[in-house]
Formats: sequence, structure tokens, C-alpha cells
Amino acid sequence: PLSRHVKGKKDQHVGVVGFGGLGMMAVKIAKAMGAKVTIFSRSNAKKGEAAALGAELVATSEPEAVGALARSVDTIIDTVSDFHDIGLLISTLKPVTGTLVLLGGVPKPYELPAFSLLFSGARVEGSLIGGCDLTQEMLEFCHANKVAPDLEIISAKEAEAALHKLH
Repeated sequence: PLSRHVKGKKDQHVGVVGFGGLGMMAVKIAKAMGAKVTIFSRSNAKKGEAAALGAELVATSEPEAVGALARSVDTIIDTVSDFHDIGLLISTLKPVTGTLVLLGGVPKPYELPAFSLLFSGARVEGSLIGGCDLTQEMLEFCHANKVAPDLEIISAKEAEAALHKLH
């Protein structure tokens, strides 16, 4: 989705929902594409990590902070795989061109704010892996721009503790 909605465009503002592995990569790639990036997270706990990547973090638990972004975001990449309020996110999308891209598979159906979509013209779409050609394109982009995931190598004995660290 970043290749489709952001790459090669100027003055893009990208929102990323979820700041785990996939979200962190979305932030890094969007920054490498020259976008301004805002991370939407449940709390401010990872504000320092966001700043280290050159991104702003906004806690969705603070509606006034999210409200300050009304109609300002071009594309939102939503990586969260658990049910959450997307109405608040949709309110931050730019009119007509704003797009919310769902990457997380959430079994419970979302409630869409019909009037927000009708009056703004914003779009909601989903995306899976992009196939061989798009995957190759993104790998080459990441290589050329030195974008890589953060890795921590652990022993098998540390696996349970590492899993707890993820939550």
C-alpha cells in the first residue's frame, strides 16, 4: 500500500496504527519515502521509540490529540489485528484522497461511520501481500534506502520472556 499511495508523491502524511513489527517497518518505509509519519498507539509508552525514528506518536486514548489531526492524513496503514475503533482514525483522513488501508485481519466486523465517509469522500481498503513483483520492488527499495527490521537474537530459553515483552 505504501508503494501505491505514497511512493513518488510529495508532502505525504502517513498514519500508522500499531507500532509492533509490521507497524515499525511501515514507519521506516514511509519515512524513507519522504513522508511525515504519525503513529496511532493506545498509549504514549513508545513515544521515545517513535521520536527515534523521526515520527510523532499520538495516543488514541486521548481523543483531543487525535482530533488535532482532523482531515490532515493522506494514508493510514492499520496493522492492528484486534478490533479497535476505526471511526476516530477515519476522521483524520484528508477529504476525497484520504485512504485507510487495513492490514490486520480482524474477525469482528468494523462499524463504519457512514456520514464521515459520505461527507469526506475518504476510502477504506484492505491489502494482503502484494505478489512477487511488488514484494521484489519493496525489497529493492528497502535495500537502496537501508531500511531493515530491528532484530534481537535470543536463545530458546528466553523465548517465553520474549513473548511476554511483545505485549
